Amino acid sequence: MVSTGQQSLLDVLRSYSAVDCDTLSVEVPKQLGPFADCTSNQAIAYHELIRPDADGNLIHAQLIQDAVDFASSKNSTYPDVAAAELAVDVMMVKLALKIVPYLKGYSHIQTNPKYAYDKQKTIENGRRIVAIFKDLDPAYDTRRVCIKVPSTWEGMQACRELEALGIATLATTMFCMEQATLAAHVSCTYIAPYINELRVHFDENYVDEHKAFDFCGAAQRYYEKIGSKTQVLPASLTSIQEVMKLAGVHHITIAPHLLTKLADTPANPWEGETGSVFKDGKEEEPSDYSRILEDESAWRLAFTRSHEGKAEVKIIQAINIFCDKQDGLEDLARQREH
Repeated sequence: MVSTGQQSLLDVLRSYSAVDCDTLSVEVPKQLGPFADCTSNQAIAYHELIRPDADGNLIHAQLIQDAVDFASSKNSTYPDVAAAELAVDVMMVKLALKIVPYLKGYSHIQTNPKYAYDKQKTIENGRRIVAIFKDLDPAYDTRRVCIKVPSTWEGMQACRELEALGIATLATTMFCMEQATLAAHVSCTYIAPYINELRVHFDENYVDEHKAFDFCGAAQRYYEKIGSKTQVLPASLTSIQEVMKLAGVHHITIAPHLLTKLADTPANPWEGETGSVFKDGKEEEPSDYSRILEDESAWRLAFTRSHEGKAEVKIIQAINIFCDKQDGLEDLARQREH
């Protein structure tokens, strides 16, 4: 931590943007909170739940067992949902509830990525997550739950219906304006542009050569121009330099190791960029997306062609990674089923 009375980069960032924590571990939120929101996904949940203590035992072994037992008790409530899948939802909600005391806003939980192309199952999953919050903590205000959904056509149609039910949504794994415009059209509360494709967090030798700073800036300017309620919440950041370039974005979600580094870095002197993504004030060529927003085939083709296909490749990659982590979480649950 920087010395008393000295501003840190985290202090500076908070003066520009709402800062969210991208974690399901309570340590950093407890130390550096309160944060605005807490975001998460299957990868974050999996790596938190397999974290060992000093003796090599799982820190969250009891939480996992409790989630499995709770899921088993809900067989009749959710007869069409496999017990292991339901237990995964419960595990993520249990972890999220531990962080609630250090938040001002939403707890974000991501739907099962295997439903990325199934509107109805995504809706049911979102509603089930909200119900689990209420079951586990009846005093919790479920208006503070935000459901994260991959930014496919089906996913964003599910967001439209969840928002109509009063459930906040975030369109995640987002890489292009075709996705961003549809998210605003269906009234998502947030979008999460991935500044780096998800692969960078799992392949130490991989660098994303096409970081999404320009897209992030364009999306925020577009939303402000049309008066959209949707807010930009970039994710998938790899350095404090990347974070500070985004100062001035509506929200920003940051992993614990970067939050700690921001808190430990004095604001003066700071020779990196601060808010450059939004200071440039670039004027994009006006584009009319209206013709594709209610036309599934037209939107799919536009998305497929966006950035010469790179946007679609990136979301497919992200969904694959999240499906693998969903499998890992379900395996954790099955190991403890009676």
